[in-house]
Amino acid sequence: MDFEVTGSLMQSYNICKRQVWLMAHQIIPDQEHPYIEMGRLIDDISYDRDRKKINFENVVIDLVRNDNGNLLVGEVKKSSKAVDSARLQLLFYLYKLKESGIDAKGQLFFPEERKKVDVCLTSEAELEIINAMKDITDIINKYKAPSFEKIPYCKNCGYKEFCLS
Repeated sequence: MDFEVTGSLMQSYNICKRQVWLMAHQIIPDQEHPYIEMGRLIDDISYDRDRKKINFENVVIDLVRNDNGNLLVGEVKKSSKAVDSARLQLLFYLYKLKESGIDAKGQLFFPEERKKVDVCLTSEAELEIINAMKDITDIINKYKAPSFEKIPYCKNCGYKEFCLS
């Protein structure tokens, strides 16, 4: 299968390997799922003074701003409940930018919680991204999706009906 790792796959990787496989194989989650709609709405109405939805290769950055002469890229999330997954997604964006010679700082934004989390691409974080990309590639190249495992995220997942039927 020919594909590129994306930020969405990177975020899902930390939550559910089955979701990674489904997404990569063009199986779309329920687009009318309330949490997907709420995430879209929060993304649309938050931080309207910033440049939003910047497309760069296989990356879609939620917002970009000038931070005292430095490039700041941000990822907007509904909740900090999955902060580790959001962090991995943003690190992936910072890694892709660095590969193209663009130095940037990262920040996660949780507008509903009025919370921000700085994210920095260290050498350890780069290694984490490289290893995750390899693992995602292995997951996607499998003939079938990893078997279903019930986890706390299942109750709010857009794939819930698919996995449980």
